[in-house]
Amino acid sequence: MIARLHGFEGGLLNEFRRMEHEMDKLFSAGVWPNTIHSVAKDSYPPINIGTTSTQVDLYLFIAGVNPESLIISIHDSQLTVEGERLISKDTKVKYIRNERYDGAFHKVVNLPEDVDADKVEASYSNGVLHIVVQRREASKPRQITVQ
Repeated sequence: MIARLHGFEGGLLNEFRRMEHEMDKLFSAGVWPNTIHSVAKDSYPPINIGTTSTQVDLYLFIAGVNPESLIISIHDSQLTVEGERLISKDTKVKYIRNERYDGAFHKVVNLPEDVDADKVEASYSNGVLHIVVQRREASKPRQITVQ
């Protein structure tokens, strides 16, 4: 029914995917560099975020980054991760495609308002930075007994 309303065969989302594919082909064939630097700067590092009633888990995929050089901070309910990924390149090779991110990055994530900025832990293993931010006790749901 929705396809009939807007007139696109296969649905509006499929039309957007087709247009995105056409734009990718257009820009990769042009004078612009076909590298990850040509995408939005905020796209690196990729991140997964999950929440429970007690904490927020963030997983940043930053293989090749020295974890000791990372700057992780939290202010109000914004978490910031800064760092740099330096990749050595063979100067004898002419790269025709280069999709590995190389350089400084700055990632800002808005967290739920009930996080406790004093209870944050970070660990790094196998190229994944795992940040756990605990929620405040007062914000946890509690059962109320009717008397």
